[in-house]
Amino acid sequence: MAGKDFYQVLGVPDSAGKDDIKKAYRRLAKQYHPDANPNNAQAAERFKEISEAHSTLSDPERRKQYDQMRRYGAFEPSARRPASPRPGPGGTAEPDFSGVDPASFGEFGGLGDIFSSIFGRGRREEPRADTLEAVVEVPFRVAMLGGKIPVTLPVSETCPTCAGGGGAPGATWSTCPECQGRGTVTFGQGGFSVSRPCPQCRGRGRVPSQACPTCRGAGEVRTERTVIITVPPATENGSKVRLRGQGQSAGAGAPAGDLIITFQVQNDRFFRREGLDLVCEVPINLAQAALGSRLRVRTLDGKKVVLRIPSGTQPGRRFRIKGQGLERNGRKGDQLVQVQVTVPSTLTDDQQQLLKKFAESADLPY
Repeated sequence: MAGKDFYQVLGVPDSAGKDDIKKAYRRLAKQYHPDANPNNAQAAERFKEISEAHSTLSDPERRKQYDQMRRYGAFEPSARRPASPRPGPGGTAEPDFSGVDPASFGEFGGLGDIFSSIFGRGRREEPRADTLEAVVEVPFRVAMLGGKIPVTLPVSETCPTCAGGGGAPGATWSTCPECQGRGTVTFGQGGFSVSRPCPQCRGRGRVPSQACPTCRGAGEVRTERTVIITVPPATENGSKVRLRGQGQSAGAGAPAGDLIITFQVQNDRFFRREGLDLVCEVPINLAQAALGSRLRVRTLDGKKVVLRIPSGTQPGRRFRIKGQGLERNGRKGDQLVQVQVTVPSTLTDDQQQLLKKFAESADLPY
């Protein structure tokens, strides 16, 4: 679990000097100060973050400690420095938090919540499943009416050769020389201690005499998996669905993570969406617009309905076909048909004469 990155909060690189940090702080503090943003909770929260970041990065000692934590994935320093580390099990240095109130870490984004995960306790970390995310393109008709589509995803799965152990068949196992069998290595500086899975044994605490030839000791292999996704009716572009247990495997028999699908709705050549209504455009000629006509118009489900165009119809006029839109939460939209009057690019002599007579009789300029 990681907190705010103070360099990102101030918008400066991690190589920024003291003057650059001060300049960035003054600029942002002036912009988000509560006096300049009365009754603006978001601005007040932003000002608090800016102040926290400046307080840490402007102090050389605190910045040094923060950079050490940031390097190993925890982005925030503590509000109060822990006491000198005391020996833990096996002689490993372990920070002493006696007399330190975990609540005091709250103003820095909740470091009190991550003691057990980022400070070395000599424990082996449990496998944790990762959430898998994917963007899926959906045909317009499927997104509007709902349906099922297959999605192929790249995933990591337990190696079938070594069953996730990382060793070749028949290999012998010995205690990891890097972590002495603990499965974790601990880094410490300035009163902080960060524990991470051992890079040599990958958190197992032991190493094989020969690595698995299939996964090269990783315990997992990359493959592809096809998942059938149910697309809800009236799906909007950018909407998401979460599929429990369909994400990345954590290995070692642990449950898989979730799969989050973001839908990207493809455009349709005929329809476009306006809320629960569907809009389409149909061309008519001058005679149909002037004299009236009947059109057969396609609906989303593939059927056709007859639409009456009255005489004197103007370009761009919309006609409503009730109940042929989208349905959601008991409400149903309509289909809106917008007519576009087309003008012929060429006319025969007879057609020109007829149009001139029409313009004269209607007192129209030509």
